[in-house]
Amino acid sequence: MSRNLKVLALVVALCCFVAFGLSGCAKEQVVKEETTVAEERAAAEAAAAAEEQEALLREQEELERVRLARELLLREAASFNDIYFDFDRYDLKPEARATLRDHADWLMQHTEFEAIIEGHCDERGTREYNLALGERRAQSTRDYLITLGVEKERLTTISYGEELPLDPGHNEEAWAKNRRCHFVVVTEEK
Repeated sequence: MSRNLKVLALVVALCCFVAFGLSGCAKEQVVKEETTVAEERAAAEAAAAAEEQEALLREQEELERVRLARELLLREAASFNDIYFDFDRYDLKPEARATLRDHADWLMQHTEFEAIIEGHCDERGTREYNLALGERRAQSTRDYLITLGVEKERLTTISYGEELPLDPGHNEEAWAKNRRCHFVVVTEEK
């Protein structure tokens, strides 16, 4: 009997050992599964946050690219050449018309910009007369740009008369520089 008892004890011990071993493995697997799910969730959240950050960075880069392109265009527009007039005249010379064709081409290619046309005069004549002459110069320039295809809503005129001379001299050379239309290109407000 003692031998049967020993075998029985050995079988019971072996069963207990196997039961404890298997139950320990099951708990370990559940813990591992919970850890794996938590790790996957954390990894997915980190990936989503990284993707969102990357999208934000791409958007900021695009905005900066647009800003730099606009700045470059404004610098290009700032190089619009002035056009010049004969004494006491507001009709456009052939070289002024050629310059205005270039300006019109640029404005039609870049419809997000408007132009302010400033009419200027030399110091000869009364203040009132020069303001009126500057306005006629700006208006004739605007009218020609419109005939070339620039929308009239994008063109504004202003006369400074003799108030803002390019050259402060009091001789024919200075006066010739001051009889002009100057262009200021600005972004349309939308």
